[in-house]
Amino acid sequence: MADVLRQRGVELEIIDAAIGNFEPARDSDLVIVLGGPISANDAKRFPFLADERELIEHRLGRALPTLGICLGAQLMAQALGARVYPMAHKEIGFSALRLTEAGRAHALGAVTTPVLHWHSETFDLPSGALRLASTDLCREQAFSFEAHSLALQFHLEVRARELERWLVGHIVELEVAGVDLEALRSQAKQWSDALEKEAHRMLNAWLDGLAWGG
Repeated sequence: MADVLRQRGVELEIIDAAIGNFEPARDSDLVIVLGGPISANDAKRFPFLADERELIEHRLGRALPTLGICLGAQLMAQALGARVYPMAHKEIGFSALRLTEAGRAHALGAVTTPVLHWHSETFDLPSGALRLASTDLCREQAFSFEAHSLALQFHLEVRARELERWLVGHIVELEVAGVDLEALRSQAKQWSDALEKEAHRMLNAWLDGLAWGG
């Protein structure tokens, strides 16, 4: 995603949500809220989540472009009043999205390659949001809210060469879930190049739809 944004002349600032200051993001041109291994319901243990959710509420209420991925999508759902809750089964690995009619007409329609799923919680579709995609294990894979906000439960942002850091950092979770590391590596190698190109097309099309140049 950074490649796309830099090509559009965007000056990027990365904020570590757990320890960072959200103030510069409140009214910035674009915010991308990434994922993490904790739950959107963990605000008592991780108070920064409440501040992050308030940031998202602020932006959604002012129609400021906001993209949420994985935990970021769940926090967006919460900010819009929807429930986030555990799934019956973790969804970890690559599989194709089932796009809705709205999803096929959306910028997300550029994504036809299997994407990386890595989550154990899901959310209800917020009131006023438009469902864009599902999978067999998870009905709510993507939604748009008005024209300015997009939530993706899955991951478009991980290249195959970067996945190894995830495998190291989450090895306990992967072993408990019985995930085959070699199979995951093989899937990433198979799909990563095509997915990166589609992700670039999707992000550029979404930004173009906002008439947003950075």
